[in-house]
Amino acid sequence: MFALVVVAESVVVPSLATALFGAGTALYGVSRFTILNETHSDQLGTATGVTMAAGDLGNAVMPPAAGFVAAAVAWQYGFGIAVPLFVLAAVGLWTTLPRQEPAATPLSESLADDVVPTLSRPVVLRGTALLVLWSVIIQAFTGCYPTYLVDLKGVSVGVATALFGFFFALGILLKPIAGRAYDSMGVRIPLLAITSAAGLALVALPFAGDVPLVGLLTVLASGLLGFETILISDLTRRLPDGTEGTNLGALRTVYICLGSLSPVLFGTVADRGHFDAAFVGVAALAGVVVLVVFVSIDY
Repeated sequence: MFALVVVAESVVVPSLATALFGAGTALYGVSRFTILNETHSDQLGTATGVTMAAGDLGNAVMPPAAGFVAAAVAWQYGFGIAVPLFVLAAVGLWTTLPRQEPAATPLSESLADDVVPTLSRPVVLRGTALLVLWSVIIQAFTGCYPTYLVDLKGVSVGVATALFGFFFALGILLKPIAGRAYDSMGVRIPLLAITSAAGLALVALPFAGDVPLVGLLTVLASGLLGFETILISDLTRRLPDGTEGTNLGALRTVYICLGSLSPVLFGTVADRGHFDAAFVGVAALAGVVVLVVFVSIDY
């Protein structure tokens, strides 16, 4: 799909190629977790955290690298440098991953007989609800944080951009730590620590008056980046063999789609002059997560 974008001479081809690229990455987004559960089941949290951190590292490194190449040569080459990397990754996965026999049960029967009952289990429903709340919180925060810093805190665009980039850069460190904490301590303690720190940071943001304090609160809020690592690892372990991918794909569709609505709602509240109140509302959702984890998770 990247190669099609590079050689395209019309708007239609890049648009279709981008859509198909999105479909491919969506398939990878699910299969990586089931693959890790097959190959690293004894250290699933750590393996998941390292894999997700590698994605953050790529997100940090590739855009400036591609931009440099595009500026120095041509924009097509900025895209083109990724093509051999994807080919290399595909060959590596194909040759190293264990072979798996196709499922004997048709997909329609699998949905009726296994997926629906699995998604109805209390532990799965609770995990999905927590992921929905997490998705709402993090997408609202990341969707509006730079604007908030510039408009309400009087921070320069450059400083706001640096803080925002720093927030995501911390994910490279925090996701493996979160995964390791899950392998060592389970779900409850790491989630309580992550969400409590993030909730306090979100409550304190409206009252922070200088850049160093805002930076410290940004560090505390970045703990949210490790939340998904823990819950996805736990849910993947609890899904039945043979339909892990289907179940996990359904769960991800639910929490990602619902979470994507939050920046719109958050932005609407902010546009009405209640930016600080919006952050307090997001902090309240973090408090709900803490309550659910504290009351209903004992492992």
